Parts: sequence; structure tokens; C-alpha cells
Amino acid sequence: MMNNMTPTVKQLLIINIIFFLGSQIPNIKELAYTSFSLYSFGSPNFRIWQLITHMFMHAPYPSLSHIIFNMFALVSFGSILESLWGSKKFLFFYFSCGLAAAIMNNLVNQYYFGDIVTSAVGASGAIYGLLIAFAFMFPNAELSLMFIPVPVKAKYFVPIYMLLYDGLFGIFGNSFFGINTGIANFAHIGGALMGFVIMWYWKKNSFNNRRWN
Repeated sequence: MMNNMTPTVKQLLIINIIFFLGSQIPNIKELAYTSFSLYSFGSPNFRIWQLITHMFMHAPYPSLSHIIFNMFALVSFGSILESLWGSKKFLFFYFSCGLAAAIMNNLVNQYYFGDIVTSAVGASGAIYGLLIAFAFMFPNAELSLMFIPVPVKAKYFVPIYMLLYDGLFGIFGNSFFGINTGIANFAHIGGALMGFVIMWYWKKNSFNNRRWN
């Protein structure tokens, strides 16, 4: 997998690892999470750069599943998409989905809860966009979960996964707003929606085959 990693994906992976390791240093951990995590627009801790930097922050150690899953998905799906699109097009798509995830997360939480003081971290919104893009580009490619090794075509796998993880589990687990679990479901949805809109537009305009190098 590492040998097939494309240059931009490799750079994003390295930046994520640097942010993660740096933010675990005891003397700067609190400052790092306060400065770079995404706070609500009305929070005194909100800074405009958090709309981007939250994508490179992940749940703190000892919780490693958050960053491991996101980076695995980034390398697996991102490298394929970058090889088709070129680096600039891939970066445009990746950051567009991550930014949309941040904005939707903040707007929804602002509407329902006002100026909440909790923060959001992670590249999951951008990753959800990559999943949508992969399903658009390779609808018949077979995917499966590690703990449920049943191959399912991407055009079915991606929406079913999102529906179960962010729909049913979020609603019935009372975690749709991330209150009980810390999972920002609306950030996931925002990233997926932006990914869908961009891919729909590109497909409609026969733009999927054009590279931005």
C-alpha cells in the first residue's frame, strides 16, 4: 500500500502524523487542542484557521482508532483518486469536503445548542467525501469491512455504511449530535454532501477525466 501512495496523499499523511504526535506533548497538548480543534462560531475559542486545522487533529492518545481509520482511508481511496485527478484537483476536492463538514457541523450545533464549548477534530468529513467520490468513479468495485468480510459493490457499500453509522446508530444511540459519543455525525454528512455535489457536477459536465497537476 505504501509503495502505491501518491505524493499529495503522502504529504497529507505526514502532516496528520506530525499534528497528532505534536499535540500529544504534555506541555503543549491543551494549547494545541484549543488552538487547532474546531470550536463553534460563537465560542471565544473559535479561530478562522480552525476550519482547516481541525482536519489534521484527531482524538488524543490512547484513542488511536480515530486517526488510524482516517489515515487508512486516506491512503486507500485518496491515492486512487489523486492518480486519476492530479494533485491540485484532489486537494481542491479534499479540502472542499473538509471545509463543508466544518461549516455544517458548526451551523447545526449552533442552531440546536447555541454557543457550545465542545470542539470537533478529525479528517472524517473529507474522508467521507473521498468515499462518495470513489463510489462515483468505481461504482462496481467491491468493498468490505474488516470485521464483516462480505464484498459489496461501492455504489451500495458507501451509502449503506453512511446510513448505518451516521443515521441509525446516531439516532437510536442518541449520538447524532456527538453529545454522548463525541462523533460529529453532521460533519460526516456535510463532507459527504459536498462530495456528492462536486462529483455530480463534474460528472454532468464530463469533468471527471480532466486532471489538475
